[in-house]
Parts: sequence; C-alpha cells; structure tokens
Amino acid sequence: MSDLLNLTMLIAASVGSLAFGVLAAYGIFRVGFALLRPQQEAHAVKPRPEVAGAS
Repeated sequence: MSDLLNLTMLIAASVGSLAFGVLAAYGIFRVGFALLRPQQEAHAVKPRPEVAGAS
C-alpha cells in the first residue's frame, strides 16, 4: 500500500512540475514578446465627424 501511495505522489509531483514549467514558459514568452513589441506613442484622438440627423 505504501508503494502505491509513493507512486501516486510521484505522479502528482511530476504533473505539477510539468504544469508549473509550462505556465512559467508562457509567462516568460508573454513578457518577452511584450518587450519586443514597439511601444505605442500617445496620439491625440481625432474627433470623428457625426452626421446630423433630420428630426
């Protein structure tokens, strides 16, 4: 019974480690690509012309 518990804990630790590695890689790539993306400059917002409706 002890061997079965040890095997279960080993599998759970392996899956947890894999999930943590995948999530850490995802976060690193997100930050890396965000830094590579050109920064957007603050532009003045141009007002859009509106069509006057006849009422």
